[in-house]
Amino acid sequence: MRIVVSSNGINLEAQANPVFGRCQYFVFVDTETMAFEAVENPALAAAGGAGIQAAQFVVEKETQAVISGNVGPNAFQVFQSANVSVYLFGGGTVREAVEAFKAGRLSAAGGATSPEHAGMGRRVAAAGPSREEEIAQLKKAAADLRQRLANILERLDQLEKGG
Repeated sequence: MRIVVSSNGINLEAQANPVFGRCQYFVFVDTETMAFEAVENPALAAAGGAGIQAAQFVVEKETQAVISGNVGPNAFQVFQSANVSVYLFGGGTVREAVEAFKAGRLSAAGGATSPEHAGMGRRVAAAGPSREEEIAQLKKAAADLRQRLANILERLDQLEKGG
């Protein structure tokens, strides 16, 4: 299976980047052979629409799954339309992200995990979610974080016990 990890560097030991649309590199990995290809994100310096452009680039590279910390609503919609799964990774190297994916330890994102334009360091003034919608979004984010923390603690426990 061909997957991609948003990354700060160009190899499996590089730190995974928690931002999808404006990450520096994409590291495409064959999960069976661990062969990889690092490509600079062509949307990194885009004035706008970086998430959509990055997502379209990843889809064109025939990727079946994306691993990142956060994916905005427009990028998520591109992935959903192309039947590309999105998985959340809390931090570590590209290799650790791939290994967690292969072991089934990553949570699939059920929707966007960051607001529109979050990667730009600002929010566009617009009508935001209702109070109830925001509460629901925050509860989902908290549940996702709890799951990620449980996965990290479980792995830490395994490592400490020599496994």
